[in-house]
Amino acid sequence: MTVRVKIVLGLALALAVTGCAGQSAHDLLNRKAVTVPATDIAAKHEIFVATTRQQATKDPRQVFDGDRSLTTSYARVDVTVPKLHQVGAIERAKGSADSNPATQFTATDVVHYGDASQFAKAVGADISMRGSRALVFVHGFNNGFDDGVYRLTQIAHDTNYPGTPVLFSWASSAKTTGYIYDKDSSTAARDDLEATLRMLAKSRAKSIDIIAHSMGTWLTMEALRQLAITGDRDLNGKLGYVILASPDIDVDVFKKQMIRYGKPDKPFAILLSGDDRALKLSSFISGDKPRVGDYGNAADLANYGVTVVDLTQAKGGDGGLNHAKFADNPILVQLLGNRLRTPAGLASDEPDPTQLNNIGQGLGKAVGSVAEVVITTPFKVLTIATGGE
Repeated sequence: MTVRVKIVLGLALALAVTGCAGQSAHDLLNRKAVTVPATDIAAKHEIFVATTRQQATKDPRQVFDGDRSLTTSYARVDVTVPKLHQVGAIERAKGSADSNPATQFTATDVVHYGDASQFAKAVGADISMRGSRALVFVHGFNNGFDDGVYRLTQIAHDTNYPGTPVLFSWASSAKTTGYIYDKDSSTAARDDLEATLRMLAKSRAKSIDIIAHSMGTWLTMEALRQLAITGDRDLNGKLGYVILASPDIDVDVFKKQMIRYGKPDKPFAILLSGDDRALKLSSFISGDKPRVGDYGNAADLANYGVTVVDLTQAKGGDGGLNHAKFADNPILVQLLGNRLRTPAGLASDEPDPTQLNNIGQGLGKAVGSVAEVVITTPFKVLTIATGGE
């Protein structure tokens, strides 16, 4: 067995153990309600959902499963976060055990909407109430419906996002062997994501921010490309931040997508990491073609009008895969939150050096050694180097 094959098998085993989501069972709802004192709960979040998954019939606790639907379904999931929650973590019950709201993220209720108009009315009312902003999260490969719900809850909670969280959940099989199925599922959902973004743009939202992760970045870029083709690439001026975390996109394909989309008018960021083990396996599956999420030439990407943030020396919290640093490293979550709380229309394309230095100092402590975050913009390269304790 060659060294290369051994490495690939090792990566495949790591994915099998942890996956992009790290959850073998995908039950979202408890069998029975678990009541705890209100003092044990830090917050309750209402997560609005548009999904191209089929509604789960074999196991209703999953709510939506990994089978594809030709239409979009809509729902709202209420999730509580425990008081003992640690920034960057998603505290979950093991296997299919019921969640304890005092110690774990817990979905307490699910509301289904009959059609797009009912959903648009409900999400629109929430957007108006919360400050006229919406955050759309598009999950990645090997994610169950539960994974996307809990990840968006964690992002909204940890960043203190001042708006309405909206999950776009495409039909991932939530299996490590389902890479091709997932790629086809994400492609099949392009029109549905485009329609969801247009729906949000018709609300009273002043800014629609997007965070996409892993394979979800492919879906997001395709939807943005479709919007550009129709002449509405910025959702009538309402598109805010676009953040592509660990993009699982062929570099050449991404360049062609950006050529069609054009240089962004609002902050558009790529978060990549040279030690992303999940993307190394993806690259192997794709014929050794580099993925955007571990591409070594940030300046090349920045030529297309995007800001590239290299997180290679930041520590990940997903069992060594280093595929979700943007959300599971507490310091990086702080950086993300600081950025998101300023509406994209008011944010400068040039990062604030003072803020970056403060974040860099915290990052050095988190890593425990000399750390660097390298930010490459279309205009300059900023390196924040700090010493750990």
